[in-house]
Amino acid sequence: MRFAAVLLAALVAACGPAAQAEPAMWRIKDADGTITLFGSVHLLPPGLDWRSARLDRALASADEIWTEIPPAPVWNGAAAAEAARLGALPAGQSLIAELSPQGRERLARLAKSLNVPLEQLDRMEPWLAEIALAVAFHRAHGAMQDAGVEAVLEKTAPDGVRRRAFETASEQIAMFDGAPADAQLASLEYVLREMDDDPGLFDRLVRDWAAGDVCAVKREALDPLRRVAPALYQRLIVERNRRWADQLAEVARGGGDVVVVVGAGHLAGPDGLPALLRARGLKVEGPADRCS
Repeated sequence: MRFAAVLLAALVAACGPAAQAEPAMWRIKDADGTITLFGSVHLLPPGLDWRSARLDRALASADEIWTEIPPAPVWNGAAAAEAARLGALPAGQSLIAELSPQGRERLARLAKSLNVPLEQLDRMEPWLAEIALAVAFHRAHGAMQDAGVEAVLEKTAPDGVRRRAFETASEQIAMFDGAPADAQLASLEYVLREMDDDPGLFDRLVRDWAAGDVCAVKREALDPLRRVAPALYQRLIVERNRRWADQLAEVARGGGDVVVVVGAGHLAGPDGLPALLRARGLKVEGPADRCS
């Protein structure tokens, strides 16, 4: 869910960014090596030119590339089956029955427009229904996983670079599945409203990302999640970022050139990885942690 629309399948858009795209990057550099942080968009419309010369230079010299989870071929089929199993409601329960009257109307309207069977959504836990709708919404507007940042980098990564991941696909799925039910519902209700009332949100997000506007990403993606479902924000953003920051602090002590590619929402604001690494005493070059 990750706001599913915003964090797992998210920050995607119907249209392309401005021609001079240069997403934000951060760098931790010392005599022993460099860690480069780059925020990902997991699904994108094909043909967008988002790679910058700075990113290409970092990748060309990288000893390791870190991502949230291993590359898709390692987990795709098994993870989808696991998500479907864990995200199924117990017999006799209904997602529709848990939604507000407005949420029910929006769910029915979006399911029809996106060609997602309403009866299938009704059997899903809120987190899985949110992901299913988000993916269908983005695909309907031309966004594809194969065009997303991780997929493109996987195809073009230098030979011999080591691949590392912060989490397994199973761990990530379990994290969504174990989120409080009321927080899941609050997030789903919010995303239903956003998809129904403001479909241009995702276009704005991807253009903000491509322009390197970290504060806009925080404002559009993270602030609503923290406000609508604070327990999810804590679970999906704060707690994970703290674990990842601990791991990266160890990586920094070990030396070598490393590129870290995680969802753009994990790098923005005072709870983002750059801020947490600065708090751990590392010198991080790049956009500031605070937004005015």
